[in-house]
Amino acid sequence: MGCLFSKKRKTEKERQTPPASGEAGEQQPPKLYSWDKREKIDPKDYMFNGLKNETVGRLPGKVAGQQFVIQDCENCNIYIFDHSATITIDDCTSCRIFLGPVKGSVFFRNCRDCKCIVACQQFRTRDCRKLEVFLSCATQPIIESSANIKFGCFQFYYPELAFQFKDAGLSIFNNTWSNVHDFTPVSGENNWSLLPEDAVVQDCVPLPTLEELKAVRISTDASKSIVPITRGQRQKISEESCLAVLFAGDYTTANARKLIDEMLSRSFLLVQTKEVSMKPEDAQRIFRGKAPDFIPLLDKGPVIALEFNGDGAVEGCQLIINDVFNGTKFSKESNHTKDSKKN
Repeated sequence: MGCLFSKKRKTEKERQTPPASGEAGEQQPPKLYSWDKREKIDPKDYMFNGLKNETVGRLPGKVAGQQFVIQDCENCNIYIFDHSATITIDDCTSCRIFLGPVKGSVFFRNCRDCKCIVACQQFRTRDCRKLEVFLSCATQPIIESSANIKFGCFQFYYPELAFQFKDAGLSIFNNTWSNVHDFTPVSGENNWSLLPEDAVVQDCVPLPTLEELKAVRISTDASKSIVPITRGQRQKISEESCLAVLFAGDYTTANARKLIDEMLSRSFLLVQTKEVSMKPEDAQRIFRGKAPDFIPLLDKGPVIALEFNGDGAVEGCQLIINDVFNGTKFSKESNHTKDSKKN
């Protein structure tokens, strides 16, 4: 007669045969999901916190689109030679900061006596005092509860910078650096102003002295700046301006740069630049009778628009187009003339 808790002993064959799939005792490997395969991010690699009297930075490729935080730093030189998602700078004093292209926002909060070079989609300050910013910003810069904020046009170059602008989704031609909005204006006072035209970017943020960061081949020469240096809201020198429009093509950016160089060499001023998608109604308004020639070109992509200022700007632009860009179409209008060229 059997016992209630008795077990049938396994035969030698049963002990040697592995269990079928799904049977008890089988060690199944854990299921991997897509998020399990991602490289683990250590937030400390994307933060400078509590530093004093130091030079620190990140080389190209070391941030790669991640968020970055800079906080509680004093008298530091800080360089981010890469593109990032967003950057916040909190409670920093007497720092010099370079920020490569930022896809989203750069937000300074409670900072004092800092000098910066910044490229971003959005720029904001809150509760800041005495900042100097060489800025490239795709949207209107905003200051709030801040005073003595000075702005200049972004001016910088290193070989990887153009690709970083693209990775951040920024156009080098969309820069509203001087069109600042003050959320908290004070009657009779101006909380922001423009830096002097002769302000030197290297005096604002010096070149890095840290041996590791010296590997970045930097130039602060205005003629090499990846972002065209524009006059912005500064007073124009002439009542005559012209608008050159370059339609999308294989060499649009190179042609825009060539036209800028040629016009500047003739002492004309570059007021502003834009890279935008133009609609047929925009072409009708700008080109008027010539619009039918240009509307079919709009389907190729965004146009680059360059505004120049100076006595004789219209004629000078036309001569350059005829001499340098042979075979291009050219449209001219009188009275604050607007000119257009295409690739």
